[in-house]
Amino acid sequence: MSCEVVEYRDYPVVDWTVFIRNEGDSDTEIVSDLRALDAEFALDDGETVLHHHTGSPCRADDYRPHTTPLAPNEPLRISTSGGRSSNSDLPYFALDTGGSFVLMAVGWPGQWEASFERAETGVRMWAKQQDTHFRLRPGESVRLPRIALLFSDGDRVRAQNTWRRWMLAHIVPRPNGQVPEPQLTPCSSKQFDEMIHADEASQKLFIDRYVEKGLKPDYWWMDAGWYPNEWGWPNTGTWEVDTSRFPNGLRAITDHAHEQGIRTIVWFEPERVTKGTWLYDEHPEWLLTNPADPGGNKLLNLGNPAAREWLTDHVDAMIAEQGIDLYRQDFNMDPLDYWRAVDEPDRQGISENRHVSGLLAYWDELLRRHPGMLIDECASGGRRNDLEMMSRSVPLLRSDFIFDDTAQQCHTYGMASWIPWFGTGAESSDVYALRSMYALNVIACWDVRRDNLDYDTLRRTIEQWRGYAPLMLGDFAPLTDYHLETDVWMAWQFDRPDLGRGMVQAFRRADSPYDSALFVLRGLDPATQYRVRDIDDDDTTEVSGETLIGDGLQVRIGERRAARIVLYERV
Repeated sequence: MSCEVVEYRDYPVVDWTVFIRNEGDSDTEIVSDLRALDAEFALDDGETVLHHHTGSPCRADDYRPHTTPLAPNEPLRISTSGGRSSNSDLPYFALDTGGSFVLMAVGWPGQWEASFERAETGVRMWAKQQDTHFRLRPGESVRLPRIALLFSDGDRVRAQNTWRRWMLAHIVPRPNGQVPEPQLTPCSSKQFDEMIHADEASQKLFIDRYVEKGLKPDYWWMDAGWYPNEWGWPNTGTWEVDTSRFPNGLRAITDHAHEQGIRTIVWFEPERVTKGTWLYDEHPEWLLTNPADPGGNKLLNLGNPAAREWLTDHVDAMIAEQGIDLYRQDFNMDPLDYWRAVDEPDRQGISENRHVSGLLAYWDELLRRHPGMLIDECASGGRRNDLEMMSRSVPLLRSDFIFDDTAQQCHTYGMASWIPWFGTGAESSDVYALRSMYALNVIACWDVRRDNLDYDTLRRTIEQWRGYAPLMLGDFAPLTDYHLETDVWMAWQFDRPDLGRGMVQAFRRADSPYDSALFVLRGLDPATQYRVRDIDDDDTTEVSGETLIGDGLQVRIGERRAARIVLYERV
């Protein structure tokens, strides 16, 4: 057994991954219930509660925060579902032991399980791959989930912001040594049924129109369906460009974008394989089947070295040949039943472990071959956002539940405590909707072929967003409770102490009768004056930090269903 441990000197964090290898010349005895973490933490004087979140099952309440008191000797067990790590629950937890905090993340893009139990002497917490019951063959090795723990005194917001800072410093990918800048990544997916009905001319036209309208993209996004498919974009398994629609390959489009200083994103879904495709016909030995649906999707077994080697070389070549700058990987199926179906009784959990290890090795090799490339982790919109995946990728589309104003506000509110870099989609030219959806990545879905779009509003709000979006990389503080109801306000604060700047984003929802709210801010210097400005108003006022963190900031919104963004900076 070996253990890779990282103890950080700049943050109160330790993370580790355990590896087990059979060095003998015969099978081991049964190894079962392997736990990556099994520890007890002392209790303080207050109530013991667990803070945890819904995952991203494509609902309005994706990333919803939960606070669960831990009763003595009543274990609370939480797991994901279907084999995707944030499919039902988010694998991030904050344990309040009554005065101090232990924050924990599980890095396992498979089926994990965690337990929290209060006893007389402390809180026992464990986490693991859910089912392990196997013999290891000679020379065979497995890995356990990656675990990260952060320890903090004080309140939960302080603990969560220490976590955010650690994530940005050590986990969020840094292509070319820098955390990714906020980015505008338009696509034409809504106009061409993803890419099913797109062609070279349409893609070039959309790129040109975005530029002509003063909405220059940072990336142009080419989504599902650019490959041969008989019945729609889910017909995956032939990873070649459909030359009937793209006779010059995607390279003609990426070159066209590059000439205008625009990079490109291309969608892949290599793990899901369907009938009538190259992988399905040529390499059935690489594919796993769900016994409950033998004629349905197949799973490309990334635990098979030959399959992984082929995929790595093939996608690597496509990235180079087609001029792709950002690799987007989706995953629109639950793999758990596929893994479990092929494991013998004394090998339960092996196929999952192999696949997870293979997936991570695949991404690591792509990044080694393309060191400046960013990877986008999707998985049906945010269903595989565990720590291991977030250390290699960013979620450009945090949820497939998009374009709903209230839901988008709630997604930001819930996700920002744990994952500091994320994106979502925008299709409206309505200011309230846009401000609800603007994140660090904005997937613009506007039909720029139309001349009657409100381009003035789009240009103005994008320009404003480019000005304030870097503040989203700062500390995060909720200023209201979490609500899906429409008769309330929702607000939060992002603060950049390194820049002496920050902002408050406030939303008066459609049925709220209140035209003003008072928000007590955090993290400011009471002895410093701050210049405060609503971005829709040129007037500024100077307010002391003592007032902002004591009495609070008054925000007025005269109309219903409206949003304000208030910026502040040190004088």
